[in-house]
Amino acid sequence: MRNFDYSKKWKKLLTPEIVALLTQIHEYKGEQSLFIEAKADTLTRLVEIAKIQSTEASNKIEGICTSDARLRALVKDKTTPRTRNEREIAGYRDVLNTIHESHDYISIRPNMILQLHRDLYKFEGYDIGGKYKAADNIIGEEDEQGNKFVRFRPVPAWETPEAMENLCNEFDKALGIGTIDQLLLIPMFILDFLCIHPFHDGNGRMSRLLTLLMLYRAGYIVGKYISIEHLIEKTKTSYYECLQESSLNWHEEGNNYAPFVQYMLGVLVAAYRDFSDRVETLVTSGLSKPERVAELIKNTYGEITKSQIMEKCPDISRITVERALSKLLSSKNIIKIGGGRYTKYVWNRDKE
Repeated sequence: MRNFDYSKKWKKLLTPEIVALLTQIHEYKGEQSLFIEAKADTLTRLVEIAKIQSTEASNKIEGICTSDARLRALVKDKTTPRTRNEREIAGYRDVLNTIHESHDYISIRPNMILQLHRDLYKFEGYDIGGKYKAADNIIGEEDEQGNKFVRFRPVPAWETPEAMENLCNEFDKALGIGTIDQLLLIPMFILDFLCIHPFHDGNGRMSRLLTLLMLYRAGYIVGKYISIEHLIEKTKTSYYECLQESSLNWHEEGNNYAPFVQYMLGVLVAAYRDFSDRVETLVTSGLSKPERVAELIKNTYGEITKSQIMEKCPDISRITVERALSKLLSSKNIIKIGGGRYTKYVWNRDKE
């Protein structure tokens, strides 16, 4: 049975790169916690958008998809799931809502993890949720030629309950020490959870839900406003590479947590930066939505696409963005480059 004692392992993670990321996150947290408390009502729209993006991205990583319209309706709980994919999306939505609303009351214990997994599958017609795997599983991979091979062999089914109990106990002990930065402990726990792979299905989505839960409990709530799952989905190649690198020699307790920890901290830094960017235009500037589109293009060095504008201003509808672009083109404030799906825009500096 693997030893999950974190009391000394974390010290090996204090590389210059990781320490620099920790410093940035601590600074962002201090600056933005006060702002979030003061402007909670104004940020409601960002919460709604983040929920949609999180539900879509975390499921998309696992190949679980539906149309944009159905996704929005499901996340807003305005429709009944029709397919297996939609049932799994609805389950993720409900667990995400539970974490958003009750994170302070959800401890990191095996019984709570089992309850969250049960709720993840509560719309399924068969009893899959809330139970550890009954048979051994493997993490496989398929190359470009279609050849399948085993990338990682998780903990056997018979060892899983004890492994999960030990994992949670050691996490609690590490928290109790009080000197270990939780930003290091959380990705270490998540890596070990994924290496145990305790469930027949849903391990990846549970790992991302647990990441949010643990970050919220530690006071890092940027994931409520910026989808961390969306950032992971956008960089999933790096995500899987770092996960694989950090899981090498895991069973022999010779694995290196650093690649995965550094990746996850980088995602968190990116989330805080996105939050700052969106807040600047959403709250502090007082501009109208078309004016915000204009300012974004003006302050962008080089070209920008319509999809990039919508990603940076998720509260502005596609129609509003298109109207703003049309008006800016008519007034010759921007220049259109290319056409069709490759259309880009740049600010007309000659008119200034």
